[in-house]
Amino acid sequence: MHWIDYFIVIVSILVAIVMGVYFAHRQKDTSTYFAAGGRIPAWAVGMSIFATLISSVTFLAYPGAAYAGNWILLVQGLMVPIVLLALIGVIVPLFRKVIRLSTYEYFERRFGLFARLYSSLAFTLGHFSKAGTVFFLVSMALATFLNINIYSVVMVLGITIIILTLLGGMEAIVWMDVVQGALLIGGGLICVALLLFLPEGGPSEVFRIAGEYDKIGFGPYDFDFTTLTFIVMVLNGIFYALQKYGTDQTIVQRYLTARNDREAKKAAFIGVLMSVPIWALFMFIGTCLFAYYHSTGAPVLPEEIKSDEVFPYFISHQLPVGIRGLIIAALAAAAISSLDADLNCLSAIAVQDYYARFKKDSTDRQQLRFGKTMVVVAGVGAMAVACLYISWGGEGVLGALFSLYAIFSAGIVGIFILGLFSRRANKQGLYVGIAVAVLFTAYAVLTSTKVDLNGDGVKETLLDLGEWNFKHHNYMLGVYSHLIVLVVGYLASFLFKTPLADKELTIYGYLENKKNETHPES
Repeated sequence: MHWIDYFIVIVSILVAIVMGVYFAHRQKDTSTYFAAGGRIPAWAVGMSIFATLISSVTFLAYPGAAYAGNWILLVQGLMVPIVLLALIGVIVPLFRKVIRLSTYEYFERRFGLFARLYSSLAFTLGHFSKAGTVFFLVSMALATFLNINIYSVVMVLGITIIILTLLGGMEAIVWMDVVQGALLIGGGLICVALLLFLPEGGPSEVFRIAGEYDKIGFGPYDFDFTTLTFIVMVLNGIFYALQKYGTDQTIVQRYLTARNDREAKKAAFIGVLMSVPIWALFMFIGTCLFAYYHSTGAPVLPEEIKSDEVFPYFISHQLPVGIRGLIIAALAAAAISSLDADLNCLSAIAVQDYYARFKKDSTDRQQLRFGKTMVVVAGVGAMAVACLYISWGGEGVLGALFSLYAIFSAGIVGIFILGLFSRRANKQGLYVGIAVAVLFTAYAVLTSTKVDLNGDGVKETLLDLGEWNFKHHNYMLGVYSHLIVLVVGYLASFLFKTPLADKELTIYGYLENKKNETHPES
């Protein structure tokens, strides 16, 4: 690393801190702190959604996946625009109308308090573990690049993100995401431009090698749920899109920052239409890396290097001074863009679903103070999880703990779909569906997850039932849990006599309003 590279990385981190300080004076109430007062233009909100979706995990994992195989992971992202086109017109106005801040307020209005607490707790546990994982992965990469202690990276990166989120609120996060998103796009394009012309023969040689080794494809296309196939990724992608845009606080909260329903819809489309090409860009980087290291006269990779280590190795050894610093800054920016949103949204959930919900006489000032406290708590907690990962190598007790999180967050998308499309579904039937989904998920996770429980490097299944173990691919687990809640919850609702749900909380209210707008005389 040249001093110029260090300088670029340090400047990118300082910009995040300055952004937080700049917007600090505006954060006087919860509406501004958590939703930017609803005054952010659509293009900026869309860029923020894009930057949140493209995390540092994408930055590192997608090139590695494409290097080792093909583009099958991209199928998940390709499903997002399809689902969005079908439902975004319903989802955005629904949330902007029925919730104040928390996505899970809708769940309470539709199915009662338990549904709200279950879904918000699932989001909290899932994103808390995700934040710790992102901290760990990006800190490990940056420590290698910068040749400094990994715990120091965790501290610097964590404090930077806490300052940005604590002082600047959602407004600083959105505008910082705009900067970081541009940096990420620029870094990816530079890498592709270099990789296309580094091999002898240029782009034509890259595509020749990619074609010869079948590196650009989405197969296998077998109708098989036990391995990673095209159909598995299609189903996973559909539910991923519904989860992100219908139940994920980090995205739904962005809808509230836009000026009106039309701007919020436009922002959602901008975020997705930017994300899909960039997902493809980083897949293409992996393909180009494969072609480069398999071309005539290419450098020889170290023995036993893992596929997800090839891109970091290329950055360290092949990029020129300055460009290397820019790419590493883009990696740090991707982490900041993902983690600052997580901290703000975790704080929003703590305020709206717990503090304000159970302390109804609290003032907005008290809620804001509590929210800022929770930003610090969540940030420190995520840093602590990252440090545990470092100490335990990401295995052992922590892996088992995250498996338990998966069990108790089962079927969130199923709850959302059931509430949106069925007026007949009631809370009693939903609770039956959740109970069945949790039991099924517990069985599937415990009989399919292997972790190193004893620290001796030997991985064991948490619960080995032999032939009765869950044998389908892990990506199908989420699909099944959502479907169980949807089907069992709907059928069980007929066992309980309750009034039909308020039409305005379902898609039928939206359709009726559209009909009245089109034919007001009827």
